[in-house]
Amino acid sequence: MLRFEVSVEDLLRSRFALSPALDLCLLLRSLAGHGRPLPRAWAARLTPAFERLRRETELDAALALQTPKGGPNFVAPPPRGLGQTWADDLATIRATPPEAARHEFAVTATGPSARDPRVRAVLDAPDAVSRIAAAMDRAWHELLAPDWPHLRAICERDVVHRVGLIGEHGWATTIESLHPGIACRDGGIEIGFFRGGTVRLAGDGLLLIPSVFVGHVAAHLEDPWPRTLVYGARGTAALWDEPAAVPRPDTLTALVGRARARLLMALDAPASTSHLARTLAMAPGAVGDHLAVLRGAGLLVRARSGRSVLYRRTPLGEALVAGSG
Repeated sequence: MLRFEVSVEDLLRSRFALSPALDLCLLLRSLAGHGRPLPRAWAARLTPAFERLRRETELDAALALQTPKGGPNFVAPPPRGLGQTWADDLATIRATPPEAARHEFAVTATGPSARDPRVRAVLDAPDAVSRIAAAMDRAWHELLAPDWPHLRAICERDVVHRVGLIGEHGWATTIESLHPGIACRDGGIEIGFFRGGTVRLAGDGLLLIPSVFVGHVAAHLEDPWPRTLVYGARGTAALWDEPAAVPRPDTLTALVGRARARLLMALDAPASTSHLARTLAMAPGAVGDHLAVLRGAGLLVRARSGRSVLYRRTPLGEALVAGSG
């Protein structure tokens, strides 16, 4: 079992962040067959480009550093906050001192792929860092960048949901909501499916990172990362499965009207005006007007997350939706 010893100060210093570089590494692992399997539609769409990049760039050198359990820190630097961009991560990767990279190569590049002469030539080169960074930059732009605005929005919606939980129910409930195997008891956070003993946060707090490519929970316990939990963002399943039909809100319709009932029903997770307009095929202006009415009635609240303003149901809104089923 892994147990984090936490204090009130730790909780106050805990924070959320997004990590484009980490999600890129997780996607590359999956495409290489070392990570969480991608849905068939995603794999069919991305695999041809992935294989082409392996031929045209030095991406195999970056892949040789990845294992099912992790990879080197320099290709997935710790994010600073919710505004983290790929440009931020790429600049940090490129600034890695060669000696630090070589140390990580020695630790992580131990599998058969690292003995490939083409890969070894990159890892042993004086400019290995810049060459790996260039390959990852191509991979970002061709494999992940087209989907990133949508994936980022899912993660931002998740953070708004968790922050709402903190305000309504406290940190313990929020941490436990990340995964059924996490429990808060006796001044600690216990994760039964991990090994790791006891980790003391010593006032530094936890870094919490939602991801669309993590199926359960992953942990970072060693420097330079702060003590971190990476967890699956709410709403990820909708990316991989056919979206479920929105239930007919007949009872709710009689109370608030059809359009507003549809909006309330659609807000199972926080969402922006533009996202709701696309999902429900409504005009953004009409959506904004209806959201203002629902918010004025105490059924919704809103909060800013990065560049977006996201709406979520209040306890009263939740009760109305639950009662309409």
